[in-house]
Amino acid sequence: MRDESALWNLLWSEARDNRPDMLILRAISLSRHDLPAFAAQGIYWGAFAAYVPQIKAHIGASDGAFGLAMLVTAAGAVTAMLSAPVFAARFGRYAVSFASVLLALVFQAPMWVASVPVFAALMFFAGAGSGLQDVVMNTRLSRTELRLGASLMNLNHAMFSFAYAASAISAGLAREAGLPPGPVFATLGLLTLIASVFMMSKDGAETHGTAKAARGRFGGVVLWGGLIVLVAFLAENATEGWSALHVERTLGGGAAEGALGPAMLGLTMGIGRFTGQLVVGRLSETRVVFWSALVTACGALLAAIAPVPLVAYAGFAILGLGVSTIAPMLLALAGRLASDDARAYVISRVTTIGYFGFFIGPPIMGFIAQGFGLRMSFGFVALLLLSIPALLALMRRAG
Repeated sequence: MRDESALWNLLWSEARDNRPDMLILRAISLSRHDLPAFAAQGIYWGAFAAYVPQIKAHIGASDGAFGLAMLVTAAGAVTAMLSAPVFAARFGRYAVSFASVLLALVFQAPMWVASVPVFAALMFFAGAGSGLQDVVMNTRLSRTELRLGASLMNLNHAMFSFAYAASAISAGLAREAGLPPGPVFATLGLLTLIASVFMMSKDGAETHGTAKAARGRFGGVVLWGGLIVLVAFLAENATEGWSALHVERTLGGGAAEGALGPAMLGLTMGIGRFTGQLVVGRLSETRVVFWSALVTACGALLAAIAPVPLVAYAGFAILGLGVSTIAPMLLALAGRLASDDARAYVISRVTTIGYFGFFIGPPIMGFIAQGFGLRMSFGFVALLLLSIPALLALMRRAG
């Protein structure tokens, strides 16, 4: 009788621990030092996306000139990402906090200038701060996953998306009320400084390893996986940077209606990643990424042909749900494949390749929009997403 009771208690404990709410609570507890960092990254880009029309008008930039400014931002991000493994090894448990404080500081100055060249120069440093923090926090999270045997990447990227959506909505309302971007970003900076205290972890940094060791084993996986992340980031950031303009300029919406474009993307990406946290481990990464790419392409195409803002919102929502799990699953896979001494290198290189898409998306959108209109820009994004199945095949062969 005692043995039977013990068996039932064991079965009940396993069932309780596998309940969705318990799984999420456990993941939140294990990620308590990382979630604030992902939220910090989200609030800046969410607010920036909502203020793009006003910033663009304030500095007097054409579509092409604003796209070039974002290309300079990409250069800053890539430069910082290449040195991120050394930064993480140097500052250890304080690396994520320091990178987040730096992110808060470098995003202030661009919001106060009125010149395209000065704005572009300052956005170089904003991109550098964002890229550095991105690699450092993803590297530490991947190490946490390996050490604890838990899948946490989708949850933390969901936090980025929810923070992005909340920030885009709040900034859109602030913009509708006539508040300039400077005070809004100053407030975000203060919030980040407070949150940086909670980002410190007892977990120290691993050695950053050698490029030779990482390339020798993971070259093909890094290349093709990085290109998949590139396309996903391109679709994501193209929508972040140009959805508000598409709603306002192409479809005749107001400022608050325009801000709903990037907010819809962030919200649905958060929902998609939150759902992905519940189903992770039950479906293969390859299958999820394959179908996610097709769904994302459908969303981009719907946004391109939308006759009214409501249909565009539906397109942004479908795009957000589809693209939400691509990057987290690729980063988690890269982290699991890498050895301890090469993990920071592998993740930094996959993220670096991916970030080219995250930041060259707006320039590409700008050049196409200037020549053919924003509808054609979103149609081009849909075509790029259809290349992911071929990239998946190449990555699987390399693996």
